[in-house]
Amino acid sequence: MDSLLSLQTPSNNPHPHSPPGLTPTPLRLQPTQMPLLVPKPEPLDDFFFSNNSQQRPHWFPHRQQLQPPQPNNNEFELHAPPFASASPEEQEDSELYNHFFRVSQLFRTAFSDTLFQKDAVPEPVTPQLQSQSHPNFQDSLSYASSSQPEPEAEVEATPEADSRALVPVPPSSSLVVAAPSKRVSKKKKLVRVSKLRLHEQLHFREVVRRTRMIYDSIRVLCTIEEEKRVQEEKRAAEEKRAAAVADVVTIAADEPFAASESTIECSSLAETTVSVAVPAPESAGEQQSATDNGAGNKQPETVNRGEADAKMARRMRQRGDIRAAKMMRLKHLWLNCDKQIVGAIPGVYVGDVFLFRMELCVLGLHGQIQAGIDYLAASMSPNNEPIATSVIVSGGYEDDMDEGDVIIYTGQGGQATNSVRQATHQKLESGNLALERSMYHNIEVRVIRGMKYEGAAAKSGKIYVYDGLYRISECWFDVGKSGFGVYKYKLVRIEWQPKMGSAILKEARSIRKSGVDFQPMYCLSVDISNKKEKVAVRLFNDIDDSKEPLCFDYLLTTSFPPFVFHQSGTATGCDCIGGCTDGCFCSMKNGGEFPYNQQAILVRGKPLIFECGPFCSCPPQCRNRVSQNGVKNKLEVFRSKQTGWGVRSLDLIHAGAFICEYSGVVLTREQAQLLTMNGDSLIYPNRFSERWAEWGDLSQVNLDYVRPSYPSIPPLDFSLDVSTVRNVACYMSHSSSPNVMVQFVLYDHNNLMFPHIMLFAMENIPPLRELSLDYGVANEWTGKLSICNG
Repeated sequence: MDSLLSLQTPSNNPHPHSPPGLTPTPLRLQPTQMPLLVPKPEPLDDFFFSNNSQQRPHWFPHRQQLQPPQPNNNEFELHAPPFASASPEEQEDSELYNHFFRVSQLFRTAFSDTLFQKDAVPEPVTPQLQSQSHPNFQDSLSYASSSQPEPEAEVEATPEADSRALVPVPPSSSLVVAAPSKRVSKKKKLVRVSKLRLHEQLHFREVVRRTRMIYDSIRVLCTIEEEKRVQEEKRAAEEKRAAAVADVVTIAADEPFAASESTIECSSLAETTVSVAVPAPESAGEQQSATDNGAGNKQPETVNRGEADAKMARRMRQRGDIRAAKMMRLKHLWLNCDKQIVGAIPGVYVGDVFLFRMELCVLGLHGQIQAGIDYLAASMSPNNEPIATSVIVSGGYEDDMDEGDVIIYTGQGGQATNSVRQATHQKLESGNLALERSMYHNIEVRVIRGMKYEGAAAKSGKIYVYDGLYRISECWFDVGKSGFGVYKYKLVRIEWQPKMGSAILKEARSIRKSGVDFQPMYCLSVDISNKKEKVAVRLFNDIDDSKEPLCFDYLLTTSFPPFVFHQSGTATGCDCIGGCTDGCFCSMKNGGEFPYNQQAILVRGKPLIFECGPFCSCPPQCRNRVSQNGVKNKLEVFRSKQTGWGVRSLDLIHAGAFICEYSGVVLTREQAQLLTMNGDSLIYPNRFSERWAEWGDLSQVNLDYVRPSYPSIPPLDFSLDVSTVRNVACYMSHSSSPNVMVQFVLYDHNNLMFPHIMLFAMENIPPLRELSLDYGVANEWTGKLSICNG
């Protein structure tokens, strides 16, 4: 694995399109800063090198007496100090001093150029010494030397402890010289991940899949909290309005002449309280438009005050996608935060779809929340130049041109507020300069397209799709459509990449609109369900002549034996009229909360989910009736070279959304044993892996999270026979890293031993991507169940 490769400079020649006056700098890493090592003073330094010259030994020479010794017969001539007539003790001491003096003289001879300079300030470092010392030492030395004033008069130099240092020591305000502490570098790693083996690619893909699942789970839970808050505000508003009406009735009974005026005030108060329950707009532009529209209407003072409070509350709220990203950031669950990756992000595939822009930041695919150019700033770059890594192409500039493989991208800046038109000239700075530098260094950039698409979750109607790597081939300054100067960049897609995700989305849209007219020779059937499903299921084969799915009868829902309904016990249901609310009988059966939000998205996986059934009074549009309403996405059974028959969707499927039921004829254990005497071709529900536990798992965010265990179900002891009748789910492929999970659901009976097998999406599934689930036990050679090989 060659996962972390440093960027190399391809050439030092200036690019012909580089702006004038901009001198390119080769891309290289800065050397590591090493601290100065200063030797600790010896114990005798305080005595022999005291600042008081009267305590100096009489034999210690002055500065003028130190002369480099002359070589004599390959030996140094040492001059011993004169002594008067000495006693034996003094003679012994003198010999000790002579020995110390000789060693000191040798030391001073080796460092005579840097010793005893005026005021102990070292001379400028020579080029030879600079080449051997730290590369940045010259700057620090000159800065320290320039900060010291020159003395007015020459005084006798007194040696200090720093004068005996092995390397020159810059003067400081403190008398104690210590090695400087290492400063934390603000540089960010600029790496490229390449040459990954197959198991490494699968590992990174699994990491990305789980990270996205945590993000979507938190986002869905945030929508539940928002729904509860809105319901509480509505309930409080209704109670307040009812109380106001009661006050009006009371006032009217006491003072009949003031009844009309009280009624007007009560109406204003009711309108004020109801306005608080308006959901928050997604963008700042919508907030501004709402403010502008409200400012033009003249209302009573109480109404204006209520609107102002409501708008302030909307501004303070955060959308679920922002809250999820913030929570994951606090728990250090963002990917690739410590480095800036150039090129492809490991685990992110071309064609992956993202419903919200914040998810791009969580995965490290695009780190800017609003800006269209993501780059490494010059202050954090290893070569002190900004380097662009990714761009978002969403048609935000009037001068953009998008032809798929070739993009004319307009630089950032110069736009008017809330407009795509240019108001001023653009400058070659920030992201614009980073794109130019990436062009010079021949560094590729990731391209994410933002496009409006059916089924988008954001109120803007946009989704984001990763379209692969592009190279910047040209850069120039031009006059835009509004008459102001803009920087333009020509991005060309690198060859040998998978098909662009945006092109696949457009192709799926064309298939949905054209139906059988799209490649009619390969469309074997417009609807294999024969109108049993609410949405037609298409059959497509452009590989061979097989038509096997047409040989089976289509089974809409699972066929249970009659005794399942007779052994279900007393039929019970909720008494909700307009729709189920918190605290109803069906919500209590699910542990006190509904399994789905208002958008029919599964909140968290459970061992078993109770939906409203035929004995409930709620309408078919109840929020607790999701899987029983059948398929909502346009599915297609297609022929695949890798998996035989497979299933894909022509629509965008959101994470947590219902897909279809895995239907078949239910067989008991005795019936299954008789049928499998000639070979096992049955589906065993107890073998499906418990992938439902992963959806909504917040153990990495909340340490107190407990896996749901209610309502519990006994071991499933039945099988599904799909040998003669089946539905679209029987053609789904097996995968150890699936994008579809199994969730057991009950709605038409109360027998816990025979639930329905419902399939939900574990991630955002783009159109025309194959659906897969974990069967638990599959064929070792094909990776699929034998009944689905075709």
